[in-house]
Amino acid sequence: MSHPSAALVSIYGRRLEAARSLADRFGIAGATDDFASICEDPKIDAVTIATAHVAHASQALMALRAGKHVFCEKPLAMNAAEAREMAEIAEASGKVHQVAFTFRYNHGLNEMRRRIAEGEIGKPFFARIQYDRWDGLADDWFTSWRTRTQTAGSGILFEVGSHLFDICQHVLGPIESVIGYTHLVPREAPDQVTGEMAAVETDDLMNAWVRHESGVRTQIFTSRVTPPFAELGYLEVVGDKGSLKASLSRGGVDRLKLSTPSAPAWTDLPLPAEASDGQPHALPRMIHSFVDACLRGKLDPEVDASFREGLGAQLAMSALLDSQIEDRWIRLDTVR
Repeated sequence: MSHPSAALVSIYGRRLEAARSLADRFGIAGATDDFASICEDPKIDAVTIATAHVAHASQALMALRAGKHVFCEKPLAMNAAEAREMAEIAEASGKVHQVAFTFRYNHGLNEMRRRIAEGEIGKPFFARIQYDRWDGLADDWFTSWRTRTQTAGSGILFEVGSHLFDICQHVLGPIESVIGYTHLVPREAPDQVTGEMAAVETDDLMNAWVRHESGVRTQIFTSRVTPPFAELGYLEVVGDKGSLKASLSRGGVDRLKLSTPSAPAWTDLPLPAEASDGQPHALPRMIHSFVDACLRGKLDPEVDASFREGLGAQLAMSALLDSQIEDRWIRLDTVR
């Protein structure tokens, strides 16, 4: 833990030997395969949850009920009902509760949000997000808990789509309704642990249209089975006076560009020097933000995502899955 006011004191894992090995590697004093012991330890103030999706709800609720601040990986839960319960209990707890939406901590994204709020591109009316790559069809790809519906719930929809729906609402405001679909390329790949061939069960591709309460329409495409359309991923927001395009990454690619009707060629806009260092700086910025929130007792609403924002992304993903079945737009306020 690089934050000067925090220390990582214990690590949990389903396999004690693996937890101890990781603890030894990073000089962490404690290791356990008993999550309850983490929550019951009075010396621990906050818990970070980076387990399989299926465990997020039970572990977050246990930690909150034990009086811990909680940082939870995305997606917040396996479904909207779980996420709604998590948000309600987190808010009632009085503790800090944050979701790991890393893209929020890119300098370009922060600057985009500021410039849009100041009216630089006029009134936004359209946005598009593209985030795709080939790795799901690569020769060295493997199956794991992430490719099994029982433990992951969904594939690219939950892994990347959760980020993208969150960015939509963070930059352009609440989402009203969603329509879209997911797609799975039938295939097998070696299991990460056993090496035995196993079927891929979770979705590889997601395409969606989003209607925001503001009237903005957003198109989202993400995939692990198509060639990259751009350098990793981006969010482009178009207004009646121009357009801004921000990179989406863990910080390794962090740019912001501007195009206007009178000067259509994309122009790079200035960002802090850290944005061009090629390092995944969004990750430490996010974790430091959580520690700072714990110290002051509340999140920074300008950048941090609470469990309520996590619920918003979960509702959007549930709406997409419902729309795939019903072949129509689904309003988020009808999702149960």
